Order: sequence, then C-alpha cells, then structure tokens
Amino acid sequence: MSETVTTKKKQDIIPPKAPAFRRGSNVIAVASGKGGVGKTWFSITLSHALAQAGKKVLLFDGDLGLANVDVQLGLMAKRDLNDVIRGRLSLEKVIQRYDDGNFDIIAGRSGQASLSALPSQRLAMLRDQLLEVADKYDVVIIDLGAGVDRTVRMMSASATKTLLVTTDEPTSLTDAYAFIKLGNAAGMSKNVSIVVNMAPSTMEGEKTYKTILKACENFLRLRPPLAGMVSLDPRVKESIRHQTPILIRSPNTDAAEDVEDIARYVIKELAAVKKKAKAEV
Repeated sequence: MSETVTTKKKQDIIPPKAPAFRRGSNVIAVASGKGGVGKTWFSITLSHALAQAGKKVLLFDGDLGLANVDVQLGLMAKRDLNDVIRGRLSLEKVIQRYDDGNFDIIAGRSGQASLSALPSQRLAMLRDQLLEVADKYDVVIIDLGAGVDRTVRMMSASATKTLLVTTDEPTSLTDAYAFIKLGNAAGMSKNVSIVVNMAPSTMEGEKTYKTILKACENFLRLRPPLAGMVSLDPRVKESIRHQTPILIRSPNTDAAEDVEDIARYVIKELAAVKKKAKAEV
C-alpha cells in the first residue's frame, strides 16, 4: 500500500511531457514573462531588421486577445485572426503587407477574450496552419502574449527558437525565470535565448543577464545563451508614439543597431538549424 501511494505521489510530481509535433525550422517566437518589457516593439523591429537583411519575413501577432502589432504600425487591418478563428477565412487570406517595412503581418484582434480562451484543438489547428504558411517565408516571427499560460506555451513550442525578452526589473526577471522553468518541464528549455531590453549600459545589461543565468544554473542546471542586449533609448518611445518603426524614424540610434545585431544572431541560428537538418537527412 505504501509503495502504491509513493508511486502515485511521484506521478503527481513529475510534469507530463509535451506532445511531439513538428516545429517550424524558420519560426522564431518572442516571449516575455510579464508585460511592459517592450516585447511587441522588439518583434516589429526584429522583423524589420530581418527584412532589411534580405529575408522574406512574416510577423504573426500571437498575443491572442491583447494584440497590438497593427496599432504600433499605424495599420487598419481589414482582416485578422478573428476571421480565421470563426472559420470565415484561411490564415493565408488574412496576411497583410506592410510596405514601409517590406514584411508581411497577420494581425490579431485586441479585446477578444474568445481568442485567448481557444480550446486546445482549435489552437492546435491555428498553429498547424501557421506552420504551413511558414514554408513560404525565410523567417516567421511570432509575437507571443506575455506570461506563461497554455496558449503561450503551445505557440512557443512550435518555434525552433524562443527569444525571451526581459529587463532589469525584479518582477520581469522573476517571470522570465518562471517561463524558462515551465519550458524546462515541457522539454523546451534548450530553445530559449535571452534578450535584455532597455539596458541602461552594457555593464548593466550583462548584470541583468547574469542574474537570470545564475538562477537557471543553480536551480535548473541550464545555461540559456544571450541573444543580445537592446539599449535604453528615448527614441524608442518616440517611434512608438508616432506609430513608425525605429529603423525608419531613427535608424542610426543605439537601440535600432542593437536589434540589427540580434537579427544577425537569428540568421546565424536559423542557418545552423538548417545545416543540422540536412546533416540528419
């Protein structure tokens, strides 16, 4: 009897493994443990930087229920994810061109609780459609919702790499660690790289990264790599207020150049994934 109870307790403690499914070899998820860390701005700027590097890019607003990619770009989306969820259009039909940035977007629908509370089956269908559309692009960026809920974890699992955006705020670091911890339980921890946003200086940015790295080493035995740091720059808020990408409004600013460096990191990582896939075949 005691052995049965012990076994049951162990089963309760061990987290269930995530179901196996195809990852998009060219899909990059952008996540954050909490809101307010500049995740959507970073997703837009990264998409723009990749497009300027000659890549065919799709930006998918995966912040289901609180979408704002189109708002930051000053776009009036005629079609969005709500049309897909309700079965009116396929995902491919709601793709919209953002000419100023030379990349495509799939807009979400802000304020639609039904999107953020999608049943797992419907969410899986949306994810599968996205992976099919991804085959037509060099890079797909998914701007995930903040936090670690079911929808965020499932969409993140479809990416070959997740860029986890954090700042030096204690709550941001704590929530970023929670994201990595839950991802580790689901077997996705090896795909996470850290982006330190709003870094006052290189030294402070490195300090922020080392804080989360130390926690991961001590408690999870993980060493998530640093994808890059983005400088704290007043011109970021200025570009957001004017609904204009910083690579257009202030292309030579420190923050813009920092994201361009991270874009080069992404290109290098995707090339490594492609090379590994060929070697395995």
